[in-house]
Amino acid sequence: MLNIRIHGRGGQGVVTASKILGMAAYLAGKQVRTFPLYGAERRGAPVTAFIRIDEAEIHLKSLIYHPDCIMVIDSRLPYVIHPFQGLKSGGTVILNSRLHPQEARAKLGLKNIEGIAVVKATDIAEEVLGTPITNIVMLGAFPKMYGFISLDSIKQGIRTVFGEGERGDRQIQAAEIGYQNTEIAHNS
Repeated sequence: MLNIRIHGRGGQGVVTASKILGMAAYLAGKQVRTFPLYGAERRGAPVTAFIRIDEAEIHLKSLIYHPDCIMVIDSRLPYVIHPFQGLKSGGTVILNSRLHPQEARAKLGLKNIEGIAVVKATDIAEEVLGTPITNIVMLGAFPKMYGFISLDSIKQGIRTVFGEGERGDRQIQAAEIGYQNTEIAHNS
């Protein structure tokens, strides 16, 4: 089972990202369970979403304390809270950052991870969507790190949520550019 935790702030689309990633995994033939956790329901407050993906039916409904993968969609969040707490040794990180993957790994103290994917999601979101909401760009990075979910499945999930037309087209473009511009560094 792959346990994923997504961190961001209220208004950045953390819950939407988890739903789309869940849909994409389902379209890839996997079993999925996804749910959010947030405190004060206001813009800017920390928000976390949890996703479990497996071949078999998932019965577990608890929070994910020791994820295999952590996605951080707010580039400033690692400097405010510690979103990497509990990450399994050998886990992976998908990060919104302008840093090179090895630079981000060192600066954030990510020692025992298998790999790190970095995408300049804020820059891409502002350019393509006209807003710094990075959730969809970050979803484009996921299939680059984990090949069992294709970019096409992510795009189908986006289309389901955002529909046909210009809005959906722009979101898909943001995911494609996120995919194309994701840099990955694995442990050697």
